[in-house]
Amino acid sequence: MQRIALFPGTFDPITIGHLDIINRSLGLFDKLIIGIGRNINKEPMFSEEQRQLWIKEIYNDNAKVEVVVYEGLTIECCRKVNANYILRGIRYVNDFEYEKAIADMNRSLDATIETVFLTCLPQYTSVASTLIRDVIRNGGDARPFLPEPVVRSLGSR
Repeated sequence: MQRIALFPGTFDPITIGHLDIINRSLGLFDKLIIGIGRNINKEPMFSEEQRQLWIKEIYNDNAKVEVVVYEGLTIECCRKVNANYILRGIRYVNDFEYEKAIADMNRSLDATIETVFLTCLPQYTSVASTLIRDVIRNGGDARPFLPEPVVRSLGSR
């Protein structure tokens, strides 16, 4: 059986913290699907199409990485893409508590799909999309926290 993981998130925008988790997970899985989730409680700064383009550009030379947009339960997306793992990044202890509760619920919905947690490297603990959006909205320099394709496209805004 192939080890297929879904890495769900909003990726609004994708950051170097996300890349840390993605890149370090590639050796663990045969395929990694980055799932851009639609969250009805959040108004994204960047369109789904833009977020997909960034991810495709960053990983265009890596056949193991795909990107999808999904709505609804992450478990349902896993079933649609045949993922048997959910990948989640952990920055702080409170992230773990929150993510464990979600993992427990997902396990109760489908015991065949396992959640795998990777802790981020210390230099990325403060890199969060929410904070990056605030920096961008307020005219600050977010470049140190963003992959090059995102930096380039923001320069043209």
